[in-house]
Amino acid sequence: MRLQRRRFNAALAAGFGLPLSTAALAQFRVEISGIGATQLPVAITRFRDEDRSGQPISLIVRADLERSGQFRIVDSSGALDERSAPEFADWRGRAADALVAGSVTRLPDGRFDIRFKLWDVVKGQELMGQAYAVTAADLRLTAHRIADAIHEKLTGERGVNATRIAYVTKAGGRYTLHITDADGEGGQVALTSPHSIISPAWSPDGRRLAYVSFETGKAVVMVQDVQTGDRRALASFRGSNSAPAWSPDGKRLAVTLSRDRISQLYMMDAEGGEPRRLTTTSAIDTEAVFAPDGQTIYFVSDRGGSPQIYRMSANGGNADRVTFGGSYNISPAVSPDGRTLAYVARDNGNSFRVMTLDLGGGAAPASVSDTTDDESPSFAPNGRLLMYATRAQGRDVLMTTTLDGKIRTRLLSTGVDVREPAWGPFSR
Repeated sequence: MRLQRRRFNAALAAGFGLPLSTAALAQFRVEISGIGATQLPVAITRFRDEDRSGQPISLIVRADLERSGQFRIVDSSGALDERSAPEFADWRGRAADALVAGSVTRLPDGRFDIRFKLWDVVKGQELMGQAYAVTAADLRLTAHRIADAIHEKLTGERGVNATRIAYVTKAGGRYTLHITDADGEGGQVALTSPHSIISPAWSPDGRRLAYVSFETGKAVVMVQDVQTGDRRALASFRGSNSAPAWSPDGKRLAVTLSRDRISQLYMMDAEGGEPRRLTTTSAIDTEAVFAPDGQTIYFVSDRGGSPQIYRMSANGGNADRVTFGGSYNISPAVSPDGRTLAYVARDNGNSFRVMTLDLGGGAAPASVSDTTDDESPSFAPNGRLLMYATRAQGRDVLMTTTLDGKIRTRLLSTGVDVREPAWGPFSR
């Protein structure tokens, strides 16, 4: 079993007093595989003069839409910008239902004017047009916002490309906590350490990150302001402090503490103070996550003899078992609408796969990955995608997948291991 089952294994080690082994910003390349059942064909032409900005605006927009699984990019060749009058018959002949064109112009003050239009090719009419005046530092973010605007106009749902993710890289014996765009690029370094960093969790407003740091020689839950970098220890009690999870209102965090020797669930005020114990069992209880209503938490426990996912009131009390297939189910994540549970399951062949489960009691659990060493599933804020870490070609990498598993995107790094992803909220 790899140490990457680190969240449950950390609780296991702390619960029984066992020793725990502690294990450069990556530039990502996107590889997309799979075919969706229904995808809207869209043409995205190269934005006029985008090469002068230093960012491939149209290619970023294209990759964002492809990654969503809801769009299929068709032949986009040809000279066109937002001022053009498209020949809709030509674009219909290329099987495009929608068309995007734009331009990038450098302004006298050094900023860039980015403009685009979206047309309905089938109806032969303009759907929307927008303009942005931004600094060079905001060019990538603007491209993501353009993709989100197109996504919402054509599907009626918010896109997630302008949101952020957090993840941890390991290179040369150093661990780095990154905060980046949703495609894994751009962003900032939140923390670099020679010691492990695990379990990042976003506050609901996107302003803070909670995570577990081993810099003091044991697991301590830290909270860090994303903008200023200010950080403080939230939970540094006797024993291990791990697995932070924010309540939907941002006022509380559920944490796993072994202050009474065995790992149990506690609730803490977001500003600190004395924790309140939620579980009182002789088993390992850990990895709590809140349901969107804030009234229920899902967590992992081996009270039945093996790690399984349970559900109980956020105030504690009796717990109901949720997962029954297999003997090892960990790392729960709940979709923003509260309807789907994602988790990692071990099969009989000792493979670990991301699974989804309809919490309404519908279909049986389904695997959404084609890899065998998955961990740390995290939902996009619109609930349409899952991000998780896995092992491929000898490296830890990040993947995104649609909930049906049909469209998977691999975010490849160069020379570093990437793990512990956490998708941020709609707050940017």
